[in-house]
Amino acid sequence: MPAITVENPLTLPRLATPAPAAVDRPVRAVVTAPSGLEGEGFPVRRAFAGIHHRHLDPFILMDQMGEVDYAAGEPKGTPWHPHRGFETVTYIIDGTFIHRDSHGGGGVITNGDTQWMTAGSGLLHIETPPEELVTSGGLFHGLQLWVNLPASDKMITPKYQDIRGGTVKLLTSADGGALVRLIAGDLAGHVGPGATHTPITMIHVSVSPGAEVALPWRPDFNALAYGLAGSGSAGPDRRPFRMGQSVVFGAGDTVVIRADEAQDSRSANFEVVLLGGEPIREPLAHYGPFVMNSHAELAQAFDDFKAGRLGTVPAEDD
Repeated sequence: MPAITVENPLTLPRLATPAPAAVDRPVRAVVTAPSGLEGEGFPVRRAFAGIHHRHLDPFILMDQMGEVDYAAGEPKGTPWHPHRGFETVTYIIDGTFIHRDSHGGGGVITNGDTQWMTAGSGLLHIETPPEELVTSGGLFHGLQLWVNLPASDKMITPKYQDIRGGTVKLLTSADGGALVRLIAGDLAGHVGPGATHTPITMIHVSVSPGAEVALPWRPDFNALAYGLAGSGSAGPDRRPFRMGQSVVFGAGDTVVIRADEAQDSRSANFEVVLLGGEPIREPLAHYGPFVMNSHAELAQAFDDFKAGRLGTVPAEDD
């Protein structure tokens, strides 16, 4: 799991130990993600399945794609498909993905890169492995997160951000026991490169065996954690969670993650994605590739898609 790393985290800016009066966020629930297939058949874990939207807002869903070691000819992607009303965030930890969309956005993302697509008023897009990966096979592992847009931004012009792994803000815990990758948002005055319409924080943290990281968290944000690899615990009561499980935190000022003393052979560290966002608190109508505020708006999105108003597939892909 290379993502972006450093040999010595102690060379990085250190996050201060939270003040004694800071309240650690308790754990409301730990949920195990069910597995399934997406697109042309690549395996995913539905990280937020079973979590009520009031605890997720402004997030809609998150899929862990892989981890899978493809044989030659096995790598798969998605066909051309539409989106409207939200943002997709694709974070690649291992492997390579190619994105193209009908609005002219796109690029190649690989170890530690993120593509941030604001679907807004609507577009078509496709995500595929490169031809050389299909030919040779290889390791593939990533995440796709859907972030809702408020009603005032649902019909904005689509936008694409290409966030290279080297631009991610790297930090470490007070004792150097955790490597913190700040992809988007603000953390103790440090700012990640992702520009978001809905205020959120997105972090990938690697916690060394036996270590603990306590991160300051905006009280007006929700807080979620997802185990990418390894095992550990969360919150003041040290609630156990592991790879493939999501943690829903309650209110407070600080998010605490600990790594078990012994990790499995697949991962040297406890790898966790942390998410927080300012709840939008608007009506939600979600069906398939569209996230709107009412059923009438969903129906309009489907009508616009069928009429070709969300874009067209380039001629070479027909």
